[in-house]
Amino acid sequence: MQLHDLVKQLDALLQPQNYRDYAPNGLQVQGRKEIRRIVTGVTACLDLIEQAKQREADAILVHHGWFWKREDPRIIGIRHRRIAELINADMSLIAYHLPLDDHPELGNNALLGKMLNIETDARFGDDDLAWIGSTPATMTCDQLTDVLSRALRRPPLVVGPRDKTLRRIAWCSGAAQDMLEAAVDAGADCFISGEISERTTHIAREAGITYFACGHHATERAGIEALGRWIAERNEGVQVEFVDIDNPV
Repeated sequence: MQLHDLVKQLDALLQPQNYRDYAPNGLQVQGRKEIRRIVTGVTACLDLIEQAKQREADAILVHHGWFWKREDPRIIGIRHRRIAELINADMSLIAYHLPLDDHPELGNNALLGKMLNIETDARFGDDDLAWIGSTPATMTCDQLTDVLSRALRRPPLVVGPRDKTLRRIAWCSGAAQDMLEAAVDAGADCFISGEISERTTHIAREAGITYFACGHHATERAGIEALGRWIAERNEGVQVEFVDIDNPV
């Protein structure tokens, strides 16, 4: 398929124009026009670019791309090395951030809810990016820790009260730790996200809500994998491979 057709297809699915994002969504670096092989990954790091180059990919599709707001815009150092590797290989870089977190079927939050068997019934927070719902039965903190560890392939860091029962569970993938108080206002017994800050522990304790920090990478792996499968299923002759560059954060 042609590069512009791929981007048009993804834009139609993910509707990036509906989001006030921190980086450009869609095509970020243009490569060759013909797309036969795509490598997907969570973040457009140098390791992923090198893995894609080894696989002779025509394009890289990620959740975390480049050109974030308030970043130094100069193409020097690490940024220069990444961009040079990509351009020298004539590979495109395509990225979707908030649109992929939020998609109702392929999004990181939708898929996390399915992993946890939660029936979602409401949204909250900025742009309604956080989700909340109920489990079929109450759970202990230890039980939810076990479920998260299996689903995300790493144990979460848990702060706040550990002796409460959980039924109303809220979550938002990535770095949404500052939505804790909004989760309390939404009626959640606990909140799940990826990252944790020093202040998060104190907020969780004082607000009486349990917080599960599961890893930014771990909570945002599923969406880009699902998006790659969606492309492959709809475009005969296009090969898509997910490459997981391990990240403990």
